[in-house]
Amino acid sequence: MDARSRILPPDSQPEVVPSRALDGSGWHSPRGEPSLAGMFASVKTAKQGPFWRKLLAFLGPGYLVAVGYMDPGNWATSLAGGSKFGYALLSIAMLSNLMAIVLQSLCTRLGVGAGRDLAQACRDSFPRFVSLPLWLSAEIAITATDLAEVIGTAIGLNLLFHIPLEIGVLITAADVFLILALQAFGFRWIEAFVVAMLGVIAACFAVQIALADPDWGAVLRGFAPTTDILANREMLYLALGILGATVMPHNLYLHSGLVQTRGYGDSVEEKREAIKLATIDSSIALCLALVINASILILAAATFHRVGKVDVAELDQAHAFLAPLLGSTLAPTLFAIALLCCGLNSTITATLSGQIVMEGFLNLRIAPWLRRMVTRMIAIVPAVVVTIWAGEKATGQLLILSQVVLSLQLPFAVVPLVMFTASRAKMGPFTAPRWLTVLAIVTAAVIIALNAKLVWDYVSG
Repeated sequence: MDARSRILPPDSQPEVVPSRALDGSGWHSPRGEPSLAGMFASVKTAKQGPFWRKLLAFLGPGYLVAVGYMDPGNWATSLAGGSKFGYALLSIAMLSNLMAIVLQSLCTRLGVGAGRDLAQACRDSFPRFVSLPLWLSAEIAITATDLAEVIGTAIGLNLLFHIPLEIGVLITAADVFLILALQAFGFRWIEAFVVAMLGVIAACFAVQIALADPDWGAVLRGFAPTTDILANREMLYLALGILGATVMPHNLYLHSGLVQTRGYGDSVEEKREAIKLATIDSSIALCLALVINASILILAAATFHRVGKVDVAELDQAHAFLAPLLGSTLAPTLFAIALLCCGLNSTITATLSGQIVMEGFLNLRIAPWLRRMVTRMIAIVPAVVVTIWAGEKATGQLLILSQVVLSLQLPFAVVPLVMFTASRAKMGPFTAPRWLTVLAIVTAAVIIALNAKLVWDYVSG
């Protein structure tokens, strides 16, 4: 049964026999209800006409994915890295972005070619004793993501409106109504909101960078990799945090589901073109994410590191220091506005990825608002406890720790993704080319090696 065809009622689904594929492919289970069923194939695409018109119909999902590469958790790691080590970690930001482009291209291939998001692919390929731990890992990653969004949004509210962090954390629970309101108008409205917020963020940083007047020669040299990152344990910790904040596990599940919101057709030619256009969309959007991520690090290096403030990891610290360092009260206000926009955007993508993960792994469909409230409460409780018990200064460290947790979860999403898209039995004519598979394997190996080194350093003391 094709995922883009009529959905059979549950009692008419064929019995699943785990020992062999039933649909003539390498999958152990037939395709069930499509990802994000309410928005599935809801966006029309141009079958004919110039290339730019066809591409325009596919622009959107990549920007939702890009949001995850510049969420509030990334701010903490980039600020800490820029203030302590100057421009040196720009190479990690660029490396992470290249990894992201490779991995997200595999997500579009899986979603379009196999008609499954990554969670569904795991469910349809692995026995339950394997898929359930993978589901748990994905939920941990989403919780860590949500934790970063809760803290980042609360800090943005505090900086702009002087709302206490404890109250701001609780206010973030109400953002579920924003998601529901946007979904009621259609998926294109969600994309439009996200793109608008990204535009605001980019404009805010453009002004701040102009005020900071960084050393552009040092910026260019910062993009060149250095072995100091592996030799310096603290630099490695921040580098791994940037990696975790950039290549995020929930984005792999999210993108493989979002590409299916386009009505691209069922033929091999139509799907090939859809994969190409969706990959271009995500690559453009991720280049924007790199610009913003690099801007955060450059801003920290050009302001805090330049004057010897090497321990700035708290977002409220950065906000307070910007005005005296740049001689303008506009800079901290723009910083707070950009932070709040990032938190709101990340709310949308975390909600959608949580829905994809739960429905894909467990085939369990609950109301989006209920799912959002449950995951929000899981994130809000530790944020409130830490804020009350340890004070506002601990929120920055909690943000960085959440990104390292994300990095540790990455292999459990990356390895299955590479396995599926490299399998001709599963993907057929949409199997990833060998060069792309090799790049993806190298990416996975680098991620796993960095994680292993970090764990070894801490175990060995």
